[in-house]
Amino acid sequence: MVRGKTVISRIENTTSRQVTFSKRRSGLFKKAKELAILCDAQVGVLVFSSTGRLYDYSNSSMRSVIERYQQIKDGQQLMSASTEAKFWQAEAERLKQQLHNLEGSQRQLLAHDLSGLEWNDLKSLENQLETSLHNVRLKKVILTLSL
Repeated sequence: MVRGKTVISRIENTTSRQVTFSKRRSGLFKKAKELAILCDAQVGVLVFSSTGRLYDYSNSSMRSVIERYQQIKDGQQLMSASTEAKFWQAEAERLKQQLHNLEGSQRQLLAHDLSGLEWNDLKSLENQLETSLHNVRLKKVILTLSL
């Protein structure tokens, strides 16, 4: 016989809720003990009841489990901050390079710095300038006609 699926929602009946809490807490602690034994894991479980009572299980000292958790959590935060700082440094370098490239393009378009360009580059620049000039003249004609 198969058990029906349990709907996960708050149990309104106080007595039923307390019985369920007690049984499920025991089951949770049993699973934690099995995990610790079978997998040689360091396990710590803390449960606070709705009345505020503390229940805990640990296969070693709960203090050592909490201290280990804090050390790892603090290390992750430091690593996360370090990783984020490296990301922003790389992003700043990328943006500086992009700015440098754009400034070079602007100097070329304004014909201030054409010394490093070869024939193909000059021809490409000429085509860009002709296209831009054509677009400017077209816009001028459209504005003149709309007056």
